[in-house]
Amino acid sequence: QVQLVESGGGSVQAGGSLRLSCAASGATYSSNCMGWFRQAPGKEREGVASIYRRGGVTYYADSVKGRFTISQDNAKNMVYLQMNNLKPEDTAMYYCAARVSAITCHTGLPFPYWGQGTQVTVSS
Repeated sequence: QVQLVESGGGSVQAGGSLRLSCAASGATYSSNCMGWFRQAPGKEREGVASIYRRGGVTYYADSVKGRFTISQDNAKNMVYLQMNNLKPEDTAMYYCAARVSAITCHTGLPFPYWGQGTQVTVSS
């Protein structure tokens, strides 16, 4: 089992920045692929970004490319999502997720481990 705890959400104005953190514990060897997802009220869950711990290969949804950056600190079992130039449409609950991947890592894959989420609200 992998436990994930997100933090760093909050309320900001459009154009502002937030940095989300995800702390992983437990069987972290089962979490070499980490992802950030978001879900706004009335909308489907959307994959935002992912990072393959081995080599640090990243993936981003088109809607956040150039504005969001996913990074990791393997020594601390932490994953981060730096969000810049936030827009009202970025408002959502953001979730950290983990899976073990042999070859590739992206948010289109099934993720068995999920955190409780952290709310991000962007006002115009």
